[in-house]
Amino acid sequence: MATRKIIEIDEDMCNGCGNCITGCAEGALQLVDGKAKLVKEQFCDGFGDCIGTCPTGALTIVERDADDFDVEATRENLRQTQGEEAVKRMDEANIAHDRGEHPAPPPAAPAPRPHGGGGCPGSRMRMAAPAAAAAPATPTTSPAGGQMVRSDLEQWPVQLHLVQPGAPFFSNKELAILSTCSPIASADAHWRFIRGRGIVVACPKLDQTDPYVDKLAGILQDTTIPKAIIVRMEVPCCGGLTMIAQEAVRRSGRTDLILEEVTVGLNGDIQATRTLTV
Repeated sequence: MATRKIIEIDEDMCNGCGNCITGCAEGALQLVDGKAKLVKEQFCDGFGDCIGTCPTGALTIVERDADDFDVEATRENLRQTQGEEAVKRMDEANIAHDRGEHPAPPPAAPAPRPHGGGGCPGSRMRMAAPAAAAAPATPTTSPAGGQMVRSDLEQWPVQLHLVQPGAPFFSNKELAILSTCSPIASADAHWRFIRGRGIVVACPKLDQTDPYVDKLAGILQDTTIPKAIIVRMEVPCCGGLTMIAQEAVRRSGRTDLILEEVTVGLNGDIQATRTLTV
């Protein structure tokens, strides 16, 4: 341990937008209970790429006694949690750091607005109160007239690129791995698949899926997740989601996890449900 530069986070100023997590090529930060946290001192190189992405000024670089930055341990952590693309990004960032430069940061979210707004809506973590009971939702009157059915979604974000392993909304729940099209085709997707579960959404055909296996494996390493349910469409290309999930379970090291596949027809009916072996 030596005196060196390292990140410091003012939790009172942090709005949970997650921009710093995206900005940190070393994967040293994580959202915990809606606030950015330093995962491990050895993963922070103290260069401060994350500072430029923070809309609230919650991040600063300080000098204090801290464990030395461990390049190899950081690289291995990225490989296990985010995949080889993340390792490549870190190596490119280190080259920029050696030149005294910051790599080009991702777009930052705007500063927070009054009444609880602010942060990038695509990455800011949010949790809602759970639905009361596992039954079809009751239509309610819409302010605009007519009737509406309330959402059973209890978290944000949901897209697999944006969620983070270890997010609190995954703990002690089943995980639903939804294809992008299945909740659109299935009119009862919210009460049937989403209510009371952690959610990730992905398209195996149109998304950039390279990081998906490692990201999903990182999520499934949470042993409080008892079961994962793949909800896919009947079309052949959607089978890629099942293959991603099966490989993710293998890489997670879990042998106790139940993996189930539900196939949704183009007309929204449930065509098949099966338990998968890994």
